[in-house]
Amino acid sequence: MGFRAGLCFQPLRLPRHPRSLAGHRGGERKSFCFSCHCHLVGERFNWHVGPHHLCLVERDVFSPYIQIANQPLLPNRSKLDCNAKQWRLFADILNDVAMFLEIMAPIYPIFFTITICTSNLAKCIVSVAGGATRAALTMHQARRNNMADVSAKDSSQETLVNLAGLLVSLLMLPLVSDCPGFSLGCFFFLTALHIYANYRAVRALVIETLNEGRLRLVLKHFLQRGEVLGPTSANQMEPLWTGFWPSQSLSLGVPLHRLTSSVFDLQQLVEGHQEPYLLRWDLSQNQVQVVLSQMAGPETILRAATHGLVLEALQEDGPLPRGLEELRNQLRAGPEKDNWVIVRDTHQVLDKLFPKFLKGLQDAGWKTEKHQLEVDEWRATWLLSPEKKVL
Repeated sequence: MGFRAGLCFQPLRLPRHPRSLAGHRGGERKSFCFSCHCHLVGERFNWHVGPHHLCLVERDVFSPYIQIANQPLLPNRSKLDCNAKQWRLFADILNDVAMFLEIMAPIYPIFFTITICTSNLAKCIVSVAGGATRAALTMHQARRNNMADVSAKDSSQETLVNLAGLLVSLLMLPLVSDCPGFSLGCFFFLTALHIYANYRAVRALVIETLNEGRLRLVLKHFLQRGEVLGPTSANQMEPLWTGFWPSQSLSLGVPLHRLTSSVFDLQQLVEGHQEPYLLRWDLSQNQVQVVLSQMAGPETILRAATHGLVLEALQEDGPLPRGLEELRNQLRAGPEKDNWVIVRDTHQVLDKLFPKFLKGLQDAGWKTEKHQLEVDEWRATWLLSPEKKVL
């Protein structure tokens, strides 16, 4: 009897169970199945190991190095914290895609190497993104500062689910091994069930800290209706499939040289307010850049982000408070060179509007002493504008 590649890769086509939201594992079981099967093949066929086996061995050996080399393919690490729910769902879907490529690899031998490499690349991204978001969500679930306890329970549940999935796979293997169509049908059904379950699990999360997406929803509702959405309502409205990259670029904590190149420009940015941040609005490129002072705390960063989103609201239609409505009319009537004047005037509007908004956030149950906004590490020091004395 000659060597057949299909027999050697039968363990790789084991139907996988739906993964839990907690993490992605299974490399050890796959390597164990592959090693045991190579041993059986060696006894029966005098160790006639083909090039496909060598590709799998190389993949297992070099996988950690590939994972390190693929770090630049991932987004900025702070984005994984800011948008943990979105990247959690992305990691789950990408893991399913990687498993589908592994199943399809033996069917098209000519593309076997590139398919396995692509699958391994996807799994490396899943490993980093899934692990990072798992840690972020575990911190959210540790309500009593008991992160170790939550992690232990999470790992125990995952181990039990993996064991149950392995037993079900062994029971289903005789039914699907001789029927590729039925095997693929089971895979697609379980994959759809897996994605739906993870979507429902991520949607059920209620995070009480504000990232840019949740802040945009809450602020828009406040400007239009004068009410602050609670964490439950805002999390239900937060987009999960989109929202990785907002329409307007809001950059917090940028270096000072990005905003100004002369003393005159710096005086314009400082004029008219006492806040420990400087904001520049480039309407032509749709960018808001914010320089933070050394004294800037969470409340200052929250106000700076609110300021940038208020400028975004001036470009949209819809009801606004009276002061912002007047500024929107000036913006639509005036040239782009007067953007810094609009920024200066919005400082004065926010002096009255932001305290009400902040109190509404706290009353609604939001945690304003911390945030999940993406903030760079640059800080600057400058002389504040002298206060105008009212006689």
